[in-house]
Amino acid sequence: MQVPLYQAKAEFFRMLGHPVRIRVLELLQGGPVAVRDLLAEIEIEPSSLSQQLAVLRRAGIVVSIREGSTVSYALAGGDVAELLRAARRILTELLAGQNELLAELRQADLPLPVPQGGTGRT
Repeated sequence: MQVPLYQAKAEFFRMLGHPVRIRVLELLQGGPVAVRDLLAEIEIEPSSLSQQLAVLRRAGIVVSIREGSTVSYALAGGDVAELLRAARRILTELLAGQNELLAELRQADLPLPVPQGGTGRT
């Protein structure tokens, strides 16, 4: 029995749903990066990075490149970079909307102006 498309999409987004994996993908957008450079940039234990890279590799999102004793990783295709750019655009729009709401809330918290010229009675 074939997995429904919506379920496959949910699994895909679940696979991306880890901060280290997202950070790795962001770093790889500029081209291949050596594991030592990923470690320096992300500042996690090598075993943790290795585990996260393995998840991305099994999913076919990244590929490993060995040059002598240096292992680098690269995005398997440009679509992931486009997905990250789309996520950035969506987050920017959401946060801009939240800033507008915050400004409205702050404006609503200001005291109402007191009418000038007395009470209106004669």
